[in-house]
Amino acid sequence: MGGASRWWLHHALESLNQSFNGKLHIYKGEPQAILTKLASATSAQAVYWNRCYEPWRIARDGEIKTALKSADIEVQSFNGSLLWEPWQVLKKDQTPYKVFTPYYRRGCLSKVAPRKPLAAPKNINSVNVSKDSLSLNNLYLLPTIKWDTKMHSRWDISEEAAQDRLDDFVMAELEDYREGRNFPDKANVSRLSPYLHFGQISPNTAWHRAADAAAIINNEDSLDTFLSELGWREFSYYLLYHFPQLPTKNLQARFDVFPWASNTAQDLKAWQQGKTGYPLVDAGMRELYSTGYMHNRVRMVVGSFLVKNLLIHWHRGEEWFWDCLVDADLASNSASWQWIAGCGADAAPFFRIFNPITQSEKFDKQGEYIRRYVPELAEMPAKYIHAPWSAPAEILKAAGVDIGVNYPEPVMDIRESRERALEAFKLTKISD
Repeated sequence: MGGASRWWLHHALESLNQSFNGKLHIYKGEPQAILTKLASATSAQAVYWNRCYEPWRIARDGEIKTALKSADIEVQSFNGSLLWEPWQVLKKDQTPYKVFTPYYRRGCLSKVAPRKPLAAPKNINSVNVSKDSLSLNNLYLLPTIKWDTKMHSRWDISEEAAQDRLDDFVMAELEDYREGRNFPDKANVSRLSPYLHFGQISPNTAWHRAADAAAIINNEDSLDTFLSELGWREFSYYLLYHFPQLPTKNLQARFDVFPWASNTAQDLKAWQQGKTGYPLVDAGMRELYSTGYMHNRVRMVVGSFLVKNLLIHWHRGEEWFWDCLVDADLASNSASWQWIAGCGADAAPFFRIFNPITQSEKFDKQGEYIRRYVPELAEMPAKYIHAPWSAPAEILKAAGVDIGVNYPEPVMDIRESRERALEAFKLTKISD
């Protein structure tokens, strides 16, 4: 796991242990050996778990299941993290879907509706923590350098917080979700993704809580859009299950010949640090580093900027997000980067290149999001904050902005980089 995910996991386990009255057992080592030993020590007759869908985990869990069954132990696994199992939704010819809309509308919605979640058990009988169990600190999940200070004030990492966040979203923000989710300075996104990833709330709970709200909201389109976003999360896991090469290989093989730029270390560093000279990109990258999260509209902008304007391989973006996001998820991270790079299933057309200036002007018109995360531009008038280098000298001076000194010059020309990207894309067509 990346650093931000490890940080979240530590606090999630801490909260879980409190809910178990200090009876959470923690072991480190080879899973099959540990589980076999625990089953023997407790005279267990059965072992149950919720499924994971990462390829290496599927292989590992299959081996564990075989070993336990050979010891006459009942083994059952369950779906605790998806609305539909990946193998349940197939086309008529029994092959997997590769386009989201038919997958979700024709495939998922034609299946049995997602199950309603069960209430938490009132009592859980558990054995006392054994001498072999580790303390949470023995996992060394927290950073040694205190880069997480701002994240503590941003997140409450508990199941109760996940339920509260869902309630607040459904009651106050779902109504305007369809349009409001595009504006990074508005509170119209659910921010449930890390809780979903770590199992602190289930997609079934989110699905049914939102669906039940249909009676109190007037905008059915917003409800449909939110449910389809849960469907997009499903689609990412679906792709990972059916195409396990998703994290490493282009799903569209023609992109294997795409001429990615070389000598990109300086541009990559500028992108990572939020010092590209394009305010919306910089705001997004700084939000990511300081909070472990980034608004979804801005994720698309910064992703497009990296792979299309800078021609840096999507692997580099995926790696940085993996380390910095508290909701870093192998399925979603891989599928989304392939989508923005144009090389995945149901990908955005490569020629759809997000212009960070026009995106900023449209979705952060007054520059409130930019001012929050790029404070050196806080005094810039809204007219110029989206492209500060274009402002007259007297405007820059009044705002305390010195381009190239306390705010960087643009790392490249946005129009020229667009033309360069489109020329590079032509080479992939030759290989078809």
